[in-house]
Amino acid sequence: MTLTRTTLIKSLTAIALLGGSTAVLAADTIKIGYVSPQTGALASFGETDKWVIEHMQSELKDGIVVNGKKYAVEIILKDSQSNPNRAGEVANDLILKDKVNLILTAGTPETANPVSDAAELNEVPAISSVVPWQPWFFGRQGNPKTGFDWTYHFFWGLEDVIATFTNGWKTIDTNKQVGALFPNDGDGNAWGDKELGFPKPLASMGFGLTDPGRFQSGTQDFSAQISAFKNANVEIVTGVIIPPDAKTFLTQARQQGFKPKAVSLGKALMHPLAIEALGDLGEGLTTEMWWSPQHPFSSSLTGQSSRALADSYESSTGKQWTQPLAFAHALFEVATDSLKRSRSLEPDDIKNAIAATRLPTVVGNVAWGGEGPFKNVSKTPLVLGQWSKKDGKRYDLTIVNNESAPEIPVGGALKPM
Repeated sequence: MTLTRTTLIKSLTAIALLGGSTAVLAADTIKIGYVSPQTGALASFGETDKWVIEHMQSELKDGIVVNGKKYAVEIILKDSQSNPNRAGEVANDLILKDKVNLILTAGTPETANPVSDAAELNEVPAISSVVPWQPWFFGRQGNPKTGFDWTYHFFWGLEDVIATFTNGWKTIDTNKQVGALFPNDGDGNAWGDKELGFPKPLASMGFGLTDPGRFQSGTQDFSAQISAFKNANVEIVTGVIIPPDAKTFLTQARQQGFKPKAVSLGKALMHPLAIEALGDLGEGLTTEMWWSPQHPFSSSLTGQSSRALADSYESSTGKQWTQPLAFAHALFEVATDSLKRSRSLEPDDIKNAIAATRLPTVVGNVAWGGEGPFKNVSKTPLVLGQWSKKDGKRYDLTIVNNESAPEIPVGGALKPM
């Protein structure tokens, strides 16, 4: 490329503004890329990220020491726009243009999978979360014998959400007939998979399953599903759908006279704003609970308890705590711990430090290499939560079953809708 006078002037100006040479900046700065859905249908998964990053920049303002040398820390946030193609594009930008040392990503397979794929292809270390491990691992064609080389993941699995949901359903009086809402996406195809998903374990526990088939997220008509559920005398509804689809389904179910005793949905019912948008339709809905202020874990980075982290977020934003908050925080816990233990900023050294992680975090212990189902997967605990209005005001999520993780205290018993 020919270096023109204009280009040279612009380059020198940029260097002057940075207060040094670009070589010095690159050599003395750790760049961490973060990809999550800031906009689009899955934006609720990324709502807390900017707050977490702002606090991480403050926490890490004095830098990170790697093998005796202190480095400044730069965090670069990219929006996947809730689109898998966009997620892959911004991940490649982080790798090829920003030259990041490490990538963090979270927020359903539509973001985490293409980002992880880009990192694996380009041999850049990456840590991901907020995707059940099966759609993350098998959705990326992971080989159980070899796993992945550059990408590491922590979250719960389908076996955990199945156990959590069914443990709750068994405590109320139903006919054990379950209706499924599994969309045609990474989560829906995994949850509905005959071997890896819900069908096989439900059958073994004596639950009947009515699965009307895959549908596209954003559908405006659930009449076919509701009709199938009514014909099968379904009293329990489960699935993994986006918040707008939950509102459409629940509204149409009421209009068409379908009244199940339990509705346990993944993804859609995670965020308090999504529940508030449902009005009185939100009362009694149940969902998987990855984290709450009641969880007995603390941050390895700040020392904050789960309660303190939630209180800090609520007091400074005026918003209600939400589950992705802690997992965004935990991603930086693991990243910081790994970098501090790394022999250098060479990709192989960072990767090896990540693989050797044994860390108690605000979402539970994160450890790879033997304790999870595969070497790249570390599992975190899961309990069942139920939404209800407290004092006639805001909706709150109460832990109503902890059989799968007894160390996490319950706050009440599951009530039929």
